[in-house]
Amino acid sequence: MKAATGELNLTVITLIAIGLVIAFFTAVLWPQIKININKQWEGITGHGD
Repeated sequence: MKAATGELNLTVITLIAIGLVIAFFTAVLWPQIKININKQWEGITGHGD
């Protein structure tokens, strides 16, 4: 039973870590990537500032 509890704890820690990575990507990296994509798209289509 002790080994099963250890595996459960490791699973929970892994899920929390994955959630933190996804949250970081969504909150910090994605907005900048989206801005850069939009700038490049405007440059291609010629509808920029």
